[in-house]
Amino acid sequence: MEWNDVQIFLALIRAGSVRAAGKKLGISHATVARRIDAFEKRLGVSLFNRLKTGYELTKAGEDLIAAAENVEAELHAVQRKLVGQDKKLAGTIRVTATEMVATSLLMPDLSRFMATYPHTKIEVNETYLPLDLSRGEADIALRIGQKPPENLIAKKLTAISVAEYASMSYIENHDLDDPLSASRISSIDLGARLTEFDNSHFHKLPIRGYFSTFRLQMEAAKHSVGIAKLPCFVAEQQSQLVRVSAKSLVEGYSIWMLRHPDTRATSRLRVFSEFIVESINKYKDKLESIE
Repeated sequence: MEWNDVQIFLALIRAGSVRAAGKKLGISHATVARRIDAFEKRLGVSLFNRLKTGYELTKAGEDLIAAAENVEAELHAVQRKLVGQDKKLAGTIRVTATEMVATSLLMPDLSRFMATYPHTKIEVNETYLPLDLSRGEADIALRIGQKPPENLIAKKLTAISVAEYASMSYIENHDLDDPLSASRISSIDLGARLTEFDNSHFHKLPIRGYFSTFRLQMEAAKHSVGIAKLPCFVAEQQSQLVRVSAKSLVEGYSIWMLRHPDTRATSRLRVFSEFIVESINKYKDKLESIE
């Protein structure tokens, strides 16, 4: 039995519906229903009767409530104790991150971390450059890409759904199926140029604009330079962009967190790393969604 399952079980009981529980937990109602189904399957019992009026507890579900609430109370007690100790953490945490991860995803969480641990300082270097962690150029790297070098502590936080986008003006004034009319936007990186559109409907279109970051590629698409393949969690928020392909999960579009092994025992970095993992987990369903 996993704590996340217990947490969703309790949230559903307290909220009264899967939609309200999802809102409380920051996930979709479909995810709540799917996780409850999987929880019941692992336990081998039905915790709820599915009625037209909503979810109704079974006898097994009623029996689980007390145990679940005891587990919740104990975990909260331990958390309060640990937070009380960790608030004494002090020092600088140097983070290197791509601009979309730093600004469009994690900035609220970075603010929350600094409020929780007031004696820490955070330096964020927004760059795609591969800073050398072994030389102390950064403490923690948050990168969108493929599996990093073996000499680093690397944790894959989540995959990211991607799709092709273009501006409405571009769509209205170009035939997207005609290589003589439409074109693509790509990364300056040669490897990305060769692979990012491999399985795309638009792979035969020529590349006319090369831009080094996702942010630049997105701005170029908004200004009708061409079609760009972009992370959906950012592109979907842009009113000027229209998705022109289905969402997909492809190799190379995942968020990784990197640390040097020598920093394993550094308390502030351990705490910060765990905090980032928990933060990304809140967004994981949204980031990986291909619906």
